[in-house]
Amino acid sequence: MAASKTYAEQQNIKYAQKINELLKIFPEFCREYFNSLEYSKQPRTRLAYARDLKTFFEFLIAEFPQYSNYQISDFTLHDIESVTGQDISDYLRYMKVYDKDGTTVTNDERAAKRKLCSLRRFYGYYYRYELISNNPSLKVDMPKIHDKAITRLDVNEVAELLDNVENGNKLTTAQLRTHEKLKCRDLALLTLLLGTGIRVSECVGLDINDVDFDNDRIKVVRKGGSESFVYFGDEVRAALLDYMEERKQMNPDSGHENALFISSKNKRLCVRSVELLVKKYASTVTTVKHITPHKLRSTYGTNLYQASKDIYLVADVLGHKDVNTTRKHYAEIVDENKRSARNIVRLRTEADD
Repeated sequence: MAASKTYAEQQNIKYAQKINELLKIFPEFCREYFNSLEYSKQPRTRLAYARDLKTFFEFLIAEFPQYSNYQISDFTLHDIESVTGQDISDYLRYMKVYDKDGTTVTNDERAAKRKLCSLRRFYGYYYRYELISNNPSLKVDMPKIHDKAITRLDVNEVAELLDNVENGNKLTTAQLRTHEKLKCRDLALLTLLLGTGIRVSECVGLDINDVDFDNDRIKVVRKGGSESFVYFGDEVRAALLDYMEERKQMNPDSGHENALFISSKNKRLCVRSVELLVKKYASTVTTVKHITPHKLRSTYGTNLYQASKDIYLVADVLGHKDVNTTRKHYAEIVDENKRSARNIVRLRTEADD
């Protein structure tokens, strides 16, 4: 049965199972809230909401004497309604740095914003249906998000990275032991990421049948569950074709037969493995930039915009639902192009002498 399901479907089943496990320790009234999200939010989003809510309950138990003897399941709607805006502000401040099971956990401003959004949706549901008369989450201002400069690889760095993947340059002795076996797969994967800008989750979710060489495109499952075709160029085509010949000789484990990219353990390559793979090869090119799979996506988006000057095209290819998301991420480049275009339109031609 597992083999007949796509990667995205298998992942959604895992997320749903984890949500069900969390619901077992939540108060009964929470079940109604999560049922309301069933068809409006993807399983991964619902799981994120559940984890954020669990953390909030744990904070209340740890920091407030009246809840010190509580289990999470003991909370009532009256308890939830008794929380103040100041309590939620304290929660967000607490979440910046705290200890959990002997480990220090940190959250940046983006994580704080997400956690407040989770609480606003949670409280908003019960307030809207008049199950509580107070919504303290609305009394807390959203954390201000400071824009970060885009980290990306320069053109020469991209070329060097792919050369190093192909030839094993600058790899350690230990890394070279497995390089020959994996280099064709690694080159195809990294060329695909750099040549299409797809997300790492979209990449590892690819099946063999998702690659269409007749039209030079791949079918990916976007965030939110929608399917989309992404087209690739000649360099990606060549790298994928080389890998396909090697892929035919592989014997993946049961349930992984359809996966495009296979690990050395004969299973579908996972997101974490790709993150480590990118880190390994990127370190041979730069030690200053922190390069992740998402930074390879930024590299592609930057190159596409500089070549096309079409922000709508970039948004469409990257799978952004709102072009303002794209504009925000590439604002620096947009401004640079605006500056370079300032003298394109001439109001008056200079008179001949």
